Amino acid sequence: MNTKSAATRSGILAGGNWIIDQVKMIDVYPQPESLANIRSQSQGTGGAPYNVLVDLAILGAPFPLYAAGLVGKDDLGERILEDCRKFKIDAKHLRQTPDAPTSYTDVMTEISSGRRTFFHMRGANALWSGSDIDFNRVRARIFHLGYLLLLDELDKPDKNYGTKAAALLAKAQKAGLRTSVDVVSEDSDRFAKIVTPALQHVDYCILNEFEAGRTTGFKTRQADGRIDPVSLRHAAGAMLQLGVKELVIIHFPEGAFARTRKGEDFWQSSVNLPQKYIAGMAGAGDAFCAGVLLGLHEGWDLQQCLETGVCAAAASLSDPSCTAGMKPLKTALALGRKYKYRPPIEQAD
Repeated sequence: MNTKSAATRSGILAGGNWIIDQVKMIDVYPQPESLANIRSQSQGTGGAPYNVLVDLAILGAPFPLYAAGLVGKDDLGERILEDCRKFKIDAKHLRQTPDAPTSYTDVMTEISSGRRTFFHMRGANALWSGSDIDFNRVRARIFHLGYLLLLDELDKPDKNYGTKAAALLAKAQKAGLRTSVDVVSEDSDRFAKIVTPALQHVDYCILNEFEAGRTTGFKTRQADGRIDPVSLRHAAGAMLQLGVKELVIIHFPEGAFARTRKGEDFWQSSVNLPQKYIAGMAGAGDAFCAGVLLGLHEGWDLQQCLETGVCAAAASLSDPSCTAGMKPLKTALALGRKYKYRPPIEQAD
């Protein structure tokens, strides 16, 4: 077994959903049997590994980037592989299959609010198991897997680990990598069954307030819609109790909250952007994740990691696609200085 520690490794390997987003800007989300107008449309990146790796490349990550997953032998698959070449992402573990088309999502984005609705075709992602990865030969320091609940093969049961995703994460940890996961915002009751087993083999759990609430059962927003800081603390603590080794980070439009295994809490408000700046929210979560992973890889203090995350998310909001709005790190951080941050999030006990 490769006993190389995470400290002697370099780079981020991101695996999971590789998706082409068909982003359609609409005037209103229609009621059944009524019409909405598509004002414009564009094509962009989608899925945790695709978005995170491209964002890291644009931010200027000073370490190698590695892709893992499955795409179809079709035009969309070729588009993804071309992006990997463009952004100097090692695609050795990103394979093509003739058995399914490349996954895509129709992203319906309301122009006035930026709210999104997704119509997803799972495609080749449903077949990916990660079994082709020999983590003992992988040089990366961090393995980022996403999205749980949207990877059919990895969401299947495993008699030893609970799910196949948990088994894959355990395999990565045993080889000396740090592991990170993200979850899709699915409106279902599958979180406990699929997400919980994976947490025992995760070093960094990065997810939004909806996903945190569904995983742990805590209501992360109050009746008036405001973030409930007490419930956020409870949710993060519950995920640590479920097995997360080092760190839980919960992000939301107002900012982010992190709790460490040592019980330290960190809060970071989001950038106070003017409404006219926001073109779409499709990639904000993955952009936040990319900023945080950049800092974690480089050993920055956690407050700096969170600040980088919210600034990366702010950059992403400038474009309706997931990654076209991303900026180099200095430019992204300048958004926080230019627009300042929202008022501190209530931290009452």
